[in-house]
Amino acid sequence: MADPFAVTNQAPPLRGVNFFTQDAALGDALRPYAELADDPGLRRIGELAGSEEARAHALPANQNPPVLRTHDRYGNRIDEVEFHPSWHWLMEQAVGFGLQAAPWTSDRPSPHLTRAAGFYLWSQVEPGHGCPISMTYAAVPALRADERLAKEWVPQLASTEYDVRRLPVAQKSGVLAGMGMTEKQGGSDVRANLTTATPVGDGEYQLNGHKWFCSAPQVDVFLVLAQAPDGLSCFVVPRVLADGNRNPFALQRLKDKLGNRSNASSEVEFHGTIGYRLGEEGAGVRTIIEMVAATRLDCVLGSAALQRRALVEAIWHTRHRNAFGGLLADKPAMQNVLADLAIESEAATALAMRLAAAVDASRAAGPRGAGGAGNGEVPGGSGRSAEQEAAFRRIALPLAKFWVCKRTPFMVAEALECLGGNGYVEESGLPLLYRESPLNSIWEGSGNVNALDVLRALRRPESLDAWLTEMAAVQGADARLDAAVNDVLQALADIENAEAGARRLAALMALCLQGSLLIRYSTPAVADAFVASRLANDWGGVFGTLPRTTPFPLILERAVG
Repeated sequence: MADPFAVTNQAPPLRGVNFFTQDAALGDALRPYAELADDPGLRRIGELAGSEEARAHALPANQNPPVLRTHDRYGNRIDEVEFHPSWHWLMEQAVGFGLQAAPWTSDRPSPHLTRAAGFYLWSQVEPGHGCPISMTYAAVPALRADERLAKEWVPQLASTEYDVRRLPVAQKSGVLAGMGMTEKQGGSDVRANLTTATPVGDGEYQLNGHKWFCSAPQVDVFLVLAQAPDGLSCFVVPRVLADGNRNPFALQRLKDKLGNRSNASSEVEFHGTIGYRLGEEGAGVRTIIEMVAATRLDCVLGSAALQRRALVEAIWHTRHRNAFGGLLADKPAMQNVLADLAIESEAATALAMRLAAAVDASRAAGPRGAGGAGNGEVPGGSGRSAEQEAAFRRIALPLAKFWVCKRTPFMVAEALECLGGNGYVEESGLPLLYRESPLNSIWEGSGNVNALDVLRALRRPESLDAWLTEMAAVQGADARLDAAVNDVLQALADIENAEAGARRLAALMALCLQGSLLIRYSTPAVADAFVASRLANDWGGVFGTLPRTTPFPLILERAVG
């Protein structure tokens, strides 16, 4: 008789998986743009990301949330946030891998694509600490609006040294950046901001007001929007001034938020806080837009990472769990679900890497110090100019941000269901993924904001041309995709009155982009299943309703060999 207290039929913890080398979809998504299959840095990130050591830090970082310390024992205002050691371990690895701002000063080929792959891999460990990493990455292109400020901050932002000391920038071996835009009364409408900036001379201003959301308040410097005499402007706000004194930065409270618990999100008030103008007065949105674009890219990468981790956990569990006389992973209904999740994840990964390649390509004509190739050539041999790739990025970024981020909660919920009750407990890691899954669809412009940004981009002929060029690369390869492209063109006939249908248009354009990438660079089985289900309506609207003729074993073997 079986021992009723013996532990049996439980999937072991995911271990011994190199997240890079065992992700065929990622390899194929990178291959058109750069030779990275043997990249030692990505192999190292993949190995550590799949290790027991990384897993041992992910949960404690979230089980021990940061603590706000507004004053020291003597009553002095300090406004500091204390973190668990596991948070610092995760941050140290991410900075050491150069996932924050290192690509902007790199002279290696395809630095932004390589960094995107690394960020995607490392984000699968724990998503919360990716916030300051992303904001640091995104701060650099905005800082380059002022040569003096860029020279002061960019070298330390690009450093691979994780330095938590509260010191002036000149005394630190590495710094991290954040941003403050959202206010209570405005939300995404940053032009409604009420924080004021009063000039005191030589580009220095005093800021008075608040920010309703200030993520990662422990970092060294922030890009902040405030109303200057000539309008909304952007400012560089250091936590510590050059003379060593603390800049007034009053943390009111930490947010009790949905999602990860490892990162700190706060409300902050400025009382005579020193800021240095970045760009012209009145040009705040135009100045900070490059930061927004870069963080949107990381929203797509982060969502693709959540999808991938959820997929791997679902496949791992079902391959080790018996039910109804056999392995769950061998059941036809479960195979349909897993294969459907796999093609959703691969489509997200393919689009994310295409966007990252466009960052390199659109900067190819610039100097190496800007992170470009320095020769005007577009990586991957596409024959497109840097200007054309910039136009592609302009239209594809809000498309991907809208669609990939919005699909993620749906996808992660289905993956969690594959684990059943085992996935509903915190120790499995799936609840963290699920709570985090809506985040990237909200930050840096929610669904409507990005859908409307798509319409704005389409009013520039070069943006539509860039999207059509991607479609032309596979024209005639699949009649179902061709029909979907025609549907898009018909919808664009009345672009001036398209706001009510903006989401429908953005979704279809994003799906066409994903379909074109899978047809070109994935396997026929994955591409056909994607086009049949997402574009030809041979799908039930929920995961696990792929056509019965889909070769499920082939797709699953590719997903996790």
